[in-house]
Amino acid sequence: MAHTSTTPTNPLSPPPTDVYKELMAPRKRILFDPSLETFRLSRSKIDLGLKCERCFYLDRRLGIGQPSSPPFSLNSAVDELLKREFDICREAQKPHPLMKEIGLDAVPFKHKDMEEWRDALRRGITYALPKTNLVITGGIDDVWINPKGELYIVDYKATSKNGEVSLDAEWQIAYKRQVEIYQWLFKQNGFNVNDTAFFVYCNGDKDRPSFDARLDFSIKVLPYEGKTTWIEPALRHLHEVLSSPHMPEANTLCEHCQYRAKAAAVERWAPTNEIA
Repeated sequence: MAHTSTTPTNPLSPPPTDVYKELMAPRKRILFDPSLETFRLSRSKIDLGLKCERCFYLDRRLGIGQPSSPPFSLNSAVDELLKREFDICREAQKPHPLMKEIGLDAVPFKHKDMEEWRDALRRGITYALPKTNLVITGGIDDVWINPKGELYIVDYKATSKNGEVSLDAEWQIAYKRQVEIYQWLFKQNGFNVNDTAFFVYCNGDKDRPSFDARLDFSIKVLPYEGKTTWIEPALRHLHEVLSSPHMPEANTLCEHCQYRAKAAAVERWAPTNEIA
């Protein structure tokens, strides 16, 4: 039986305008356009741009996002419970025991916009980057304040690993950039921000003899000295990337770019109806 011959199209070439519009029709989010008056760019999307400019362009300019991962529900539960715990101290303006444990003279920062700052999806803390249409946004976990009026940016993390938690892993650069962007945002909003940020790191104990419907955590507060001088130049570069009519080259270090390139090569030379 003869195979039906087809001439595969180049999957890396842009689709015709009518096809592209049809593909993007179900997507309701606002995509970047240089003509927009403002465009919100979140901390997580900035991190995407730092990892891979091509994936960033596909996501923010063309609406083609990376495959989503399952929600980290347990981590979210830990975050929510920590927020409630620190909010009790915030209302009383008393230091949390974890602050006393590390000898930090501070209390949770009490501010009318705290809940707004925590709401990354609808608001967060924002700053309009001058001479661009970008509004940078971030949703914080917590902020502490010392007697000098200096703010400490605080981020909650949850994991379960053997040994002590630390910030030494190469992949944790994303955590460090995260708090640095938050520090920068608060500075741009006129707050006096201490260079030291803190990670409240919760480590699930796997050494219990049985589960018993209970998970215990050891908690460690890790200080980190943030550096924010890189942020504005990086944001202006990412604005240039988005404003360009040309898509950036594929990143050979990006696993998503590698996957797309390999899949496209197979699809180009071995269409489905020709595979035995």
